Amino acid sequence: MPNDPHRPNPTAAPTHAPDEDNDDEMIGTLLSRRHALRLLGLGAGATALGAGGVLAQRGGGAGQASAASGLPGCVVRPAMTEGPYFVESEPRRSDIRRDTTTGKLSAGVPLTLNFEVSRVAVGGCTPRGQVLIDVWHCDAQGVYSDVQGNTGDFLRGSQVTDAQGRAKFTTIYPGWYRGRAVHIHFKLRPLNASGKATGEFTSQLFFPESVNSAVFARAPYSAHGTKADTPNAQDGIYRNGGSQLLLNVKGDPVKGYTATFDIGLNIG
Repeated sequence: MPNDPHRPNPTAAPTHAPDEDNDDEMIGTLLSRRHALRLLGLGAGATALGAGGVLAQRGGGAGQASAASGLPGCVVRPAMTEGPYFVESEPRRSDIRRDTTTGKLSAGVPLTLNFEVSRVAVGGCTPRGQVLIDVWHCDAQGVYSDVQGNTGDFLRGSQVTDAQGRAKFTTIYPGWYRGRAVHIHFKLRPLNASGKATGEFTSQLFFPESVNSAVFARAPYSAHGTKADTPNAQDGIYRNGGSQLLLNVKGDPVKGYTATFDIGLNIG
């Protein structure tokens, strides 16, 4: 397949700085495992908190317990590389499918991505509003907007969480490109009363291989290839904690999918 100037070049040297390869680098002020367990009122025998991230947990929503860990909806998730395709000042919008330059709608299987942001407090988690969430990912053909000569602006957007700590993005299921597992990038920045960011956490979300296969068998994804060349297990970034960022996706490739990601943010 010839190289697309809008697509990450699989044969080119990485365009990001060398230190961005440290995908589980700590960002911001993080709670220690002991401190977090003490806040949550749990003993030292509770499930270990993973290294390199903020407090986060998929599952029943802020303040609800995770049956697997015995913790509320907050355990540590790893920070991961921002990568070379982040663009500052993404448009504030919930539906990120439309190109703001051309008005064209990105084709693909619908995906609703819900974030629920909390702060870990004594005994549990409390909703955290006023957190700026940036989301960006490639389209069904593995193309990112607004980079490498592409002047379009699609599948990028940001929102500020409401008083319940919630933000919803309407997008499409991401495609794949050579050398990476299927993923979505996200960045969290708590805002102060003046709207200034007081901290930053960056990571990536991943998808089950069974869902990837079901999606990529359909148009328009199938035109690019019905199977990603790099499954989760072979992705160098995923191997450093990606299983803790694997989305619980519900739905089907005809009607679309929904996923909710709970994350406890104690920075900023």
